Amino acid sequence: MKRFSRLEQIRRMDPYAQATEIYRLSVAYEFPWDFTRALELALYRTYAVPAIGRLLARTAELTDRSQKRYDDTSLFLDTVVEHGFGSDLGRTAIRRINQMHRSYDIGDDDMRYVLCTFVVMPKRWIDAYGWRRLSRHETVAGVVHYRTLGRHMGIKDIPETYEEFETSLDSYEAAHFAWDEDARRVSDATLDLMASWYPGPLAPLLRTTTLALLDDSLLSAFRYSPPSATTRAWVRRALRLRGRAVRLLPPRRAPHFARQNREIKSYPYGYRIADLGTRPVPGLMGCPVRHAAPDAEAG
Repeated sequence: MKRFSRLEQIRRMDPYAQATEIYRLSVAYEFPWDFTRALELALYRTYAVPAIGRLLARTAELTDRSQKRYDDTSLFLDTVVEHGFGSDLGRTAIRRINQMHRSYDIGDDDMRYVLCTFVVMPKRWIDAYGWRRLSRHETVAGVVHYRTLGRHMGIKDIPETYEEFETSLDSYEAAHFAWDEDARRVSDATLDLMASWYPGPLAPLLRTTTLALLDDSLLSAFRYSPPSATTRAWVRRALRLRGRAVRLLPPRRAPHFARQNREIKSYPYGYRIADLGTRPVPGLMGCPVRHAAPDAEAG
């Protein structure tokens, strides 16, 4: 199998009718490491919206139980990618997401913004650091996949194209990114979590590396001192060099899903999708998404 054979396969597929199949090939075969990093940063960005950051701080899910919250979010999204929307496991994952999210009320605009990060940030990351750029087929398939997820979650007024998702994300961040003390606590806890995955002496380096990947608007919202231009240049150059090295490797023959990531640590003896997540008391605990209708769940 040649390095670009799977891309040729993707280009022969229908990005609308076979959206999740294409997205699965991109996530599990072509860019598993890149999608993991990009989706981590996608979720991290949402904390800079004070309404989201404050709520997450109030629930304590990302400050006191950050590893479990990271694992559960990854596993829910991964299950839909691996098994599809129509599968029993996929439907169970979406049902659990909705059960948790409807327990706390927040604006529809924030809900839509979180969805936008899932579409936009992976493409931006891969185009900058991946072993190749994301193809148009893959971009369209990602849009269709997350539009489908958004509909299952009861999200209103979902953008229709990648360009609309990108415009919606940029506009929302420009209008809503702001300092909030509780959101900063969530951010610090997340940076600590990421550093905990590696040997302790590397923690300061990993924190600096992560900050070097953040744009100025995000650094400003959290009031972090920006890393030097030299540090930023070296970190981003290292990632681009990694992408070039991966390009020289043979194509992946077996899929790699998020459940196989070494960062997932909460379930060494396995898990049931139906048991993941929290069961918050409405009005007291919950997640930064509100559903438009009480019965909005996997169809």
